[in-house]
Amino acid sequence: MTHSSTGSSNKRFSGMWSNLLAVLLFVVSSTVLAQQVVPDTIAQRALACSACHGKEGRAGSDGFYPRIAGKPAGYLYNQLVNFREGRRQFQPMTYMVDHLSDAYLKELADYFSDLHLPYPPPQVFNAPKEQLERGRQLVFSGDQSKNVPACSACHGQALTGVAPAIPALLGLPHDYLNAQFGAWRDHARQAAAPDCMAQIIGRLSPDDISAVSAWLASQPVPDDSAPAAALAAKLPVQCGSVPE
Repeated sequence: MTHSSTGSSNKRFSGMWSNLLAVLLFVVSSTVLAQQVVPDTIAQRALACSACHGKEGRAGSDGFYPRIAGKPAGYLYNQLVNFREGRRQFQPMTYMVDHLSDAYLKELADYFSDLHLPYPPPQVFNAPKEQLERGRQLVFSGDQSKNVPACSACHGQALTGVAPAIPALLGLPHDYLNAQFGAWRDHARQAAAPDCMAQIIGRLSPDDISAVSAWLASQPVPDDSAPAAALAAKLPVQCGSVPE
């Protein structure tokens, strides 16, 4: 056998071995992947929410998608139902929940409600002192001349929400707050009747709304960010989303 034919045989053998090795690796990796069964848990299924709401529902990085971790379960459930029933308008959310049952939505709400995670520092932005003071007054005292109750009368003195269905107002991005207030004012966002938030927002001027958004977004969340167990007094307005 000549030197050239021996070299050619060696190359063919080497090529065959490489192909065989590739096949073996493919079979082994396919077997390993087949054995990696994705767990059918609510935590696994809730990962879809993190695409917008951030890891563990801590909030999106763009300031528009709100934090859902640690919110009262009743509030989260109400919002999921509102998206499904068309009272809130955002196509990706509607697509996500349109085919889901009440029981499934409650399971999702309970899961995120049980995630009590640290909050980041508040946003830093420039706002006139007069605007911030007007926002603080509306939050804690309301405006009797406009028949507007204090935000704290419903959302709790610490503004961390009230179980089971009233959300926190702290820890929300400025842009998100403005967007939601605007949606209520324009009737793009609705809640179960009587829609108390729509009534209240309708009595506020655009400057009032900007003041409340600016003050809330600039406040730190207290170390104990859990919602209050109950309201300190009866709600100042009737609200269809809050069971009596």
